[in-house]
Amino acid sequence: MSTSVEQVMKQLKAKGSEKTRKIFERHGGSGDLYGVKVADLKVIAKKIKGEQELAMALYDTGNMDAQYLAGIVADGTTMTKKQLQDWVRKASWQMVAEYTVPWVASESPHGRDLAMKWIAAKKEHVAACGWNTYSGIVTITEDEGLELDEISDLLGRVEDGIDAAKNRVKYTMNGFVIAVGAYVKPLSKDAKALAKRLGKVEVDMGDTSCKVPLATEYIQKVEKAGRAFKKRKTIRC
Repeated sequence: MSTSVEQVMKQLKAKGSEKTRKIFERHGGSGDLYGVKVADLKVIAKKIKGEQELAMALYDTGNMDAQYLAGIVADGTTMTKKQLQDWVRKASWQMVAEYTVPWVASESPHGRDLAMKWIAAKKEHVAACGWNTYSGIVTITEDEGLELDEISDLLGRVEDGIDAAKNRVKYTMNGFVIAVGAYVKPLSKDAKALAKRLGKVEVDMGDTSCKVPLATEYIQKVEKAGRAFKKRKTIRC
């Protein structure tokens, strides 16, 4: 027997807390938000794994906890271009725009085309989603399946445009440089050279303790851990 949206929403409401909600609000969350810890979302996700229609319906509620949960459960390979466009349009919270949507979009056969489209968008959350989607693609796709010239061009766009980019776009551009440096062997030297030229990227992280990763150090960390160029199965976390 399949689980209903109402049942899951009831569970989410029960697991929500004012403390977690306030933490999420400091990270840009607002509106319909219960404040459910990610660890609790993962427990619920295990119970509804494989229920694609439920995942889609949860996202459509507009509740941010439900949207994040939907990204854990949904299979991006089965989503249509229209569905992915709808998800990015409704992704009002940066945690959804920069993580949930890229999780599924990077798995999709439409992912690369959409990433390029989103990167060029004027809306901050859409452009940020585009950069993180492409970061996801280079992380999970073998180098032979990547458009290396396009990725090289994108590195150039980062160098030329990061200073004038909107706040969260700067953050995700920096993440793209890290992803290419750590996971794309043919372009790693170029990405590391760019990371060195960029240095510390200034991003307003609001009332949080979060810091912008220094791309040079992060890439080195991946290399020292022996994980460089080892493609991941998914970018979900």
